Amino acid sequence: MSTLFVLDVPENVTIPQVAAQDPAVAVDRIGPYFRIASPTAIVIDRRATGCRHAVWYSAIAGLIDSRVTQHDKDALRVEDR
Repeated sequence: MSTLFVLDVPENVTIPQVAAQDPAVAVDRIGPYFRIASPTAIVIDRRATGCRHAVWYSAIAGLIDSRVTQHDKDALRVEDR
């Protein structure tokens, strides 16, 4: 299971919204964080989120048993270890 946490602040809100468009991805909240989880890889297109680069590169708050395999100006990809 790929699991990513993103802090729930106004700048980051579009990240879980875009992730949730994938039917394999579940988004919920734990405390002040969005938990984004999927049995497959999580892939989020930066342009679809509308995030500026500074917000995009600082959005990851944590991972559980997962690793970032792409985090560039185009996309964020998180996969199960």
